[in-house]
Amino acid sequence: METRNRLDVMSEAECWARIEQHEIGRLAVSVMHRPDVFPVNYRVDGRALVVKTAPGLKLAAAALGRGVAFEVDDFDRSSRTGWSVVIHGRATEIEELDELLAAEDLGVEPWAGGPKGRYLRITPTSVSGRIL
Repeated sequence: METRNRLDVMSEAECWARIEQHEIGRLAVSVMHRPDVFPVNYRVDGRALVVKTAPGLKLAAAALGRGVAFEVDDFDRSSRTGWSVVIHGRATEIEELDELLAAEDLGVEPWAGGPKGRYLRITPTSVSGRIL
């Protein structure tokens, strides 16, 4: 008989502990009723996330003040285990000089090439996670 692992809910503290250990997640935005998902590098700043980006849909979604979702996960194929954290919240562009300097100090390093001099702050309204 095949055994299946049980899917458990993580506490918010456990969710933050896991996402603080990673640097790549997926940002989901919706612009003009069209959803898009972007892999992005990020850093945790207190209980918010900071993403360094270039002008485009991510910034447009932030300017519109709509909600976003952010997902980070990890898995092990051989053991068929893993976890996923989903953050729902608002994205805003960081524009104040002191906040820009603080964002720069976080050391977000995008893997994708090209100039990326703009920052988004994702402030959560909910944080949830599951582990298998």
